[in-house]
Amino acid sequence: MGKKAKPDAAGCPCGLGGAYAACCGRYLGADGAPAPTAEALMRSRYTAYARGDEAYLLASWHPSTRPQALDLAADAGVVKWLGLEVLATEAGGAADAEGVVEFSARYKVGGKAERMRERSRFLREDGRWFYLSGELS
Repeated sequence: MGKKAKPDAAGCPCGLGGAYAACCGRYLGADGAPAPTAEALMRSRYTAYARGDEAYLLASWHPSTRPQALDLAADAGVVKWLGLEVLATEAGGAADAEGVVEFSARYKVGGKAERMRERSRFLREDGRWFYLSGELS
């Protein structure tokens, strides 16, 4: 895919260029719509990490692999998410039951620039995508 995401103050952290409310914001929150594709879910989860939205991250995690809790509060002020690039997608469309999204995310920890690359697996059940697992590389 090769779409680079560079968050800006007015835009969505996923970097597609739209305003938060019209982009990932429509999926986050108690009344959020289901993400239509695995890539949309992955981008919204990146946005949730950037915004510290633990509830959304847990709700969008498949129950078979979901942790009991996250502690993003410990990361507040320490981790700053800088950008996202989708490197590849496999399946994960509106009619698929499974999908894979490979991405690279840039962030800073204590002022030091870091990069993570992950190949994430997603499942769609009852019309809703869930994050299943990921392999870091």
